[in-house]
Amino acid sequence: MIFHVIGINQVFGIFQEFYTSPQSNIKDAQGQDALVSLIGSIGAGLTWSGSIFMNPLIARLDNVKLVTFCGALIMSLGLTLASFATRIWHLYLTQALLYGLGSSMYYFPLMSLAPTYFDRHRGFAMGVILAGSGVGGLVMALVLQFLLDHHGIQWALRILGIWNLAVAIPVSLVVRHRPDYGLGSPGSMGSNRAHTAINQTLLKRGTFWYQSIGAFLQAAGNVVPLYYMSSYTVSVLSLSRTEGSLFVSINSGVNSLSRIAMGLLADNIGRQNTLIAGTILSAVSVFALWYDAQQARFIAFVVMYGVYAGGYNALLPTTITEIYGVENYASINGVLYFIRGLGSMFGAPVAGLILGSHSRSSASSNAGVSIGLGPIRKRYNDVVVFDGMLLLAAAVCVGYVRWLDARDKGTWRWKA
Repeated sequence: MIFHVIGINQVFGIFQEFYTSPQSNIKDAQGQDALVSLIGSIGAGLTWSGSIFMNPLIARLDNVKLVTFCGALIMSLGLTLASFATRIWHLYLTQALLYGLGSSMYYFPLMSLAPTYFDRHRGFAMGVILAGSGVGGLVMALVLQFLLDHHGIQWALRILGIWNLAVAIPVSLVVRHRPDYGLGSPGSMGSNRAHTAINQTLLKRGTFWYQSIGAFLQAAGNVVPLYYMSSYTVSVLSLSRTEGSLFVSINSGVNSLSRIAMGLLADNIGRQNTLIAGTILSAVSVFALWYDAQQARFIAFVVMYGVYAGGYNALLPTTITEIYGVENYASINGVLYFIRGLGSMFGAPVAGLILGSHSRSSASSNAGVSIGLGPIRKRYNDVVVFDGMLLLAAAVCVGYVRWLDARDKGTWRWKA
């Protein structure tokens, strides 16, 4: 599930590069990065933000297969209908809203139930599960570019929609609650199936608010490189779209391995510690390697950002139980995913506004020389600063949450 849902979300930058190019079939999308990035942001954001509705629903349903099955149908329908779009608002209805609503119904039940099956090695387990996103991005970036080059955007979307349905239906039909879910002791994770309303006392704790702010900022910052990696390759480095897709693929592949490694590291040195380190180093890689980057340094950024950015997504669910207790996992997880969805809808469109409307190189489908690289490079540098500041602020928040959690528990542990 993670492979194709998050894989599709991660490669929207390739769609964006095409939709905003002179070759686009959506004429009112050409050069409009902010408007086009909002399509992917809504789709990906709803994948997460739908948790606020999905969480109480799956807690009350014995048969969650029905929810995931309907989600698989709706998200595939959104992709297929997008192939008939001729205006940008058509994409908002299909590739944004329909896809996003369906993916949330399909994604969140699995993501909510998976951690309940693990305890001691939960960090490693979730790292392996979420590594599917990196593998998905690795494969989907190459496949999508191949489909665009050989079959065009319409058939690329139709093939993607049909394939998505073929994979999603068998997956959706095996989803189930943990057998003892709701029957355990008050201290077990499985005892809280029906308790999805957030504990009001948590709302008064600074820990919750700073973690919420950090979740919003990290999600906003995390999507910017994914959406603009391909366009930077074409517009600034004057490389081909195929090479841009290759960079997205490399980033996703590295990210996949990183999530597993981060999960293992977290089980040994502490999940909050690993979360903080990954967030800080993500910000550092943006400032040090992406700002005003030429090809060699940009490749280094593609790799290193893939290494560091995977930790937060893999470890956030595991830190919830440590900070708030297993009895509050379902409610806090739903709220934080909702907030992360809002953050992902914020980051890329604002970056698009900073970038502004600009024309691509006429040789965008092949390596060529762009005209007026100075102004475009400066705009991308402004995007990089915006992204780095988001991630740096997120790092401050998660670090402060670590301190607040220790204070609330009355003891400091180096491994946490």
